[in-house]
Amino acid sequence: MSLKTLQINFELFADKFSKSELIDIYKNILLPRLIEEKMLILLRQGRISKWFSGWGQEAISVGVAYGMDKDEYLLPMHRNLGLFTTRGIPLHRLFAQFQGKPLGFTKGRDRSFHFGSKEHKIVGMISHLGPQMGIADGIALGNKLKNHRKVVAVFTGDGGASEGDFHESVNVAAVWQLPVIFVIENNQWGLSTPSREQFRCEKFSDKGIGYGIHAETIDGNNILEVIDSIRYWKKKISEGEGPLLLECITFRMRGHEEASGTKYYPQGLQEEWSKKDPVLQYETFLQLEKILDEEQIFTIRKEIKTLINSELEIAFNAPDAEFDTLKELADVYAPFEYHETKPASDAKREMRLLDAISDALDKAMQKHPNLILMGQDIAEYGGVFKATEGLVAKYGKERVRNTPLCESAIIGAGLGLCINGFKAMVEMQFADFVTEGFTQIVNNLAKIHYRWGQNADVVVRMPTGAGVAAGPFHSQSNESWFTHVPGLKVVYPAFPSDAKGLLLTAFEDPNPVMFFEHKALYRSVAEHVHEDYYTLPFGQARIVQEGNDLSIITYGLGVHWALEYARQNPFISFEIVDLRTLIPLDTETIFKSVIKTGRALVLYEDTYTGAFGAEISSLISEHCFKWLDAPVMRVGSLDTPVPFNAKLEQGFLAKSRLGAAIEYLLRF
Repeated sequence: MSLKTLQINFELFADKFSKSELIDIYKNILLPRLIEEKMLILLRQGRISKWFSGWGQEAISVGVAYGMDKDEYLLPMHRNLGLFTTRGIPLHRLFAQFQGKPLGFTKGRDRSFHFGSKEHKIVGMISHLGPQMGIADGIALGNKLKNHRKVVAVFTGDGGASEGDFHESVNVAAVWQLPVIFVIENNQWGLSTPSREQFRCEKFSDKGIGYGIHAETIDGNNILEVIDSIRYWKKKISEGEGPLLLECITFRMRGHEEASGTKYYPQGLQEEWSKKDPVLQYETFLQLEKILDEEQIFTIRKEIKTLINSELEIAFNAPDAEFDTLKELADVYAPFEYHETKPASDAKREMRLLDAISDALDKAMQKHPNLILMGQDIAEYGGVFKATEGLVAKYGKERVRNTPLCESAIIGAGLGLCINGFKAMVEMQFADFVTEGFTQIVNNLAKIHYRWGQNADVVVRMPTGAGVAAGPFHSQSNESWFTHVPGLKVVYPAFPSDAKGLLLTAFEDPNPVMFFEHKALYRSVAEHVHEDYYTLPFGQARIVQEGNDLSIITYGLGVHWALEYARQNPFISFEIVDLRTLIPLDTETIFKSVIKTGRALVLYEDTYTGAFGAEISSLISEHCFKWLDAPVMRVGSLDTPVPFNAKLEQGFLAKSRLGAAIEYLLRF
């Protein structure tokens, strides 16, 4: 490139930086470019498996990281190598990560930039792109609650900004005035899809007015402008001016990833953008300003290349991953050593299931000052079922937070709060609505500890179940969606005393807990419950009735169906096992009961096919076969959506087929 040719106007910003800082910036932007040159060679040699190029976009990654404080969180994407290097990630660990080695950050369990580092205040992405933004909201909320005056920066692309998570997260940040910068890397292509097929607005900064927040469009190839903008807005945001949409205009010079190529680009487009190469343009500027000469540049490049090669050798020589079943299973959950807390006194009072849950929430808020409750209408209104009624008066709106209708962003915010040292509870208004936040739960909450050792201290409360004539979108039993996902714990109490003790344990456990509460039991079941704080262990079923003829393995409303049938048929000796928690599952109690009676019926409210009850049935058949006097029976609800009409609903529910199944099993 000719020293006389400058396509980027660095002069507007150069006087804001010292000479030494301008040189330091050059070293920072050059490093990821030289790493990428090396990675492309290694990719062709088969020494790494995949590469997502940031070639031509380095000024954004480096500029944002350079402009932020070292103790401020960054949430990058897959094209932000310069962010990692600018934050000082040891290169040998970074290279080991690319090779899937244990020396990396995920022990070989995830690829390239899909990792985080608590030490470097970096939160790794998942492939779904958009959910990063909700996590950033939660971290920013934590900063605001701590009054740290710290800012969070989260990255998305012009393609990723089409996802619903973008709208949800920006809207939440706007409503709550969170100190977060949403960095949009507008490289004008989503893989092979050009911007004109992604959105109709002229520029992303036009969206700012719609959210009522600041927004700015800058030259993403001008590293000095990027740093200056970050520093300017960071100061304003830290002083309480709310979030920022920062659109950085740039271009992706290489393919979405190397295998996809760039044949879809119009002819001449890459050549035109190569004239605005952020690395070479900045290097030319420094030469024109006589800040660096060719010899100094040669020396800097040589030093960086030497560093890269030496760090690569460390990574190459590091041992490869070795499969170890116990280690793999051990890392699915964050360590939690349960210690029982017994009630301090014998004082009890009658509580319905709903009262027990409300009391548990109150006790948890007292015990954990860092616990934040979030959900739709949970503050002054007390939630649609009144589980949080009165809590906002006791603990304030900072800790008991109404949310917009945006399940994904709020569950993500719960994880962000956890990363920033808080505990979070997210109430689904109805368990059915959890589909809107499914990715956050099954891909972020569930997998984050296994991937890079970050716990997810989030409880998701799930008002669930049928029997209240609420129709197909307010009545589903969807616990089996989550029992299938490693990393989640699933709790489903049937009695008030269990609900209180298990919910308090859920808040002590650093792992994500899906806590199911049956709506039909909220006000229909009551018992005397300890008034004091106490906990109950996960993975410990309860024999609610002992018997010898038949074991009924069940949970939730199914427990009460079984007890009702037993009362109506006192001549049959039923043993009723209330599982209480599904994950972890108390197989020991199940097997002991089945071996004792020789007959097993698995009863559940979920639809018959593919429910968690099928897993229990399989386990019984596998481990208790030689003690069985009859086949294991399953009784589930009809394989249809939940109907609204009360008569249709009763016919749908498993209860309507319970008696016939018991009679068949006893006759066998």
